[in-house]
Amino acid sequence: MKTKIILSALLLSSFVTTSLFAQVDYQAVSPEALRESAGGGPIDFKILVDAANLGGEETRIAELTFQPDYDPQPHTHDAIEIFYVLSGSFGHNVNGVPATLEAGDIGICRPGDTIIHSVEGDGPAVVLTIWLPGGAAAPFHSSN
Repeated sequence: MKTKIILSALLLSSFVTTSLFAQVDYQAVSPEALRESAGGGPIDFKILVDAANLGGEETRIAELTFQPDYDPQPHTHDAIEIFYVLSGSFGHNVNGVPATLEAGDIGICRPGDTIIHSVEGDGPAVVLTIWLPGGAAAPFHSSN
């Protein structure tokens, strides 16, 4: 009896999940569809996920490359901003508390935090960045 109840619950949750997601027309993202900067700037970006391929503004995910000549400026966002350092050394100052993030490290900012990004080394810092919600992401890589 317990097995039948568990199996029924699994089938029901599978049906509900399939029904909910079946309403959205998802598409695979080809390399050609990714929007990215022309390169050569202090921050280069590649948009991986946003409203154009997600169908909503729930999140935006981008690979950001901060060049050594990047000029750090304090700023805020109206979103949660999560950084995962892929390579290099990334300066992550949140509300006056400095940290240096290395490959494999994660940094988080909450809405309203004052943040300063910097490159801490001779080479670029490459960072996977996630904004929640995505519509509040920095305008330099806006989908508009």
